[in-house]
Amino acid sequence: MHLITAPLTARHIILASSSPYRHALLKRLRITFDIAVPAINETAFPHEKPSDTALRLAEAKARAIAVSQRNALVIGSDQVATLDGRRIGKPGDHISALEQLRMMRGRNVNFHTALCLYDQSNDTQRCVDVITRVLFRNLSDIELDAYLKLERPYDVAGSTKSEGLGIALLEEVDSSDPTALMGLPLITLTDMLCQAGVALFSTTETASTGP
Repeated sequence: MHLITAPLTARHIILASSSPYRHALLKRLRITFDIAVPAINETAFPHEKPSDTALRLAEAKARAIAVSQRNALVIGSDQVATLDGRRIGKPGDHISALEQLRMMRGRNVNFHTALCLYDQSNDTQRCVDVITRVLFRNLSDIELDAYLKLERPYDVAGSTKSEGLGIALLEEVDSSDPTALMGLPLITLTDMLCQAGVALFSTTETASTGP
């Protein structure tokens, strides 16, 4: 478990994720949090709806870490992308990523970003599926191949890093929470944290956020 330093809150907050993208997003809130990597099976159940998969895995990640963390608030998140109801996973390599982008160009893709905040102190949780509809630009194979070689987004669903050059692949984004597409819906999360008693705007104590 690695400590991220930021202004302090009264609650022990843990991000149950190995994703560097989620780590970076949570740091925007200037709260103190720890990182713990949950060991769970992320395979979808047969005939399970994509939204149900995302919600189940977000909860499972949070609960897996909360078991050994007394009185902690644990954040779990998971994302499932779909095209015409078909799941689009993490490509893993260049060939698979290019196939994904070819399939998605000029079309709408739904990204289900599930968020779960589990309160270990009272065994309660809030889980939400934030849906982002993305229209991809109709780009050529040469452009798609060049993008993949530049950014190598082989570890993200849909082969697109919207926080980077991947934004150039998109024509339109429709979501109630702009950071959901990057893996952690911060508007939804800040609401959950406030409901759990976390003081997001406290200035009484601060710690260095580093370089």
